[in-house]
Amino acid sequence: MKAYALTSYRNGGTLEWIEVPEPVAGPGQVVVDIRAAGLNPLDRMIAAGQFRQLISYRLPQVLGQELAGVVTEVGPGVENFTVGDRVFGRPGINRIGTFTQSIAVDAEDLAPMPAGLGFAEAASLPLVLLTAAQAFMEKARVKPGDKVFIQGGTGGLGSIAIQLAKHLGATVATTVSTKNVDLARELGADVVVDYRTQRYEDHVKDYDVVLDTLGKEETLRSMKVLRPGGTMVSVVGAPDSEFAAQLGKPILKPVMWMMSRGVRRAAKRQGVAYKFLFMRADGSRLAQLTPAIEDGSIKPLVGHTFELGELEQAMELSASGKAAPGKIVVEGGA
Repeated sequence: MKAYALTSYRNGGTLEWIEVPEPVAGPGQVVVDIRAAGLNPLDRMIAAGQFRQLISYRLPQVLGQELAGVVTEVGPGVENFTVGDRVFGRPGINRIGTFTQSIAVDAEDLAPMPAGLGFAEAASLPLVLLTAAQAFMEKARVKPGDKVFIQGGTGGLGSIAIQLAKHLGATVATTVSTKNVDLARELGADVVVDYRTQRYEDHVKDYDVVLDTLGKEETLRSMKVLRPGGTMVSVVGAPDSEFAAQLGKPILKPVMWMMSRGVRRAAKRQGVAYKFLFMRADGSRLAQLTPAIEDGSIKPLVGHTFELGELEQAMELSASGKAAPGKIVVEGGA
């Protein structure tokens, strides 16, 4: 069985097709025949070594963060899935590797595939939907009437984050390029700022929540649109001490506290909260949100599809910044 793996961290990451053994379902696991897998910026970040000091991958490491497919084997102790079930999900961070033909996944990380979706559509959702859900339902706890600002509203994450925020009853503002203004409105954004011709600070003020998807200087810039007491959730900014606990490495808490000291000080001066989010696998949350997918409140947005054997071209397109709005998905066997 072939798999697309990171084999070296040299020169921004060396990626190769390698042979891997057929997976076997251990206790609490199922084996899934992968019909489609989503491609995410996180795959490029891992290949570039951005998480080497935090997450220890033993090379070669098969990449791929999310999947949709069919259960072909059920391990001991699994009661909620049977062979033949269609499922989707995001494997735990220490069990990634969906750019292949089949994988053993902890059953608790999966959910039944929403009715009415094809495999490519379902595979585009787990990582971004869980990221948005954990940002808006756990870190910030968005409630009806809140105002939420989302950067990059027609990207893989932004397009789903807009829809989830609207589903939760929020007023949503976002930034997009000129050509995507109409699409952002179709997704449900109430305030759409064309970042090529407008400054979002002129249109977005006193918001309750900011979802920071850009990082660096944009973290501090977008923080200024928050009202006093508001919350910034960043998926790309400096990690905080809670991330060390999430990784099960409390020894890193002081390191991460220092890494986020500057942005936390800026937040304190402004009277707002800064929270870092590194999404975790959660099949139960996917199942909870499935009715919103099935009734059309949250619609997948797939920009490109490739065959798994064309994954290198898909990675190149993702890195180029020229992809169509939405997610890149790879389908089929290698």
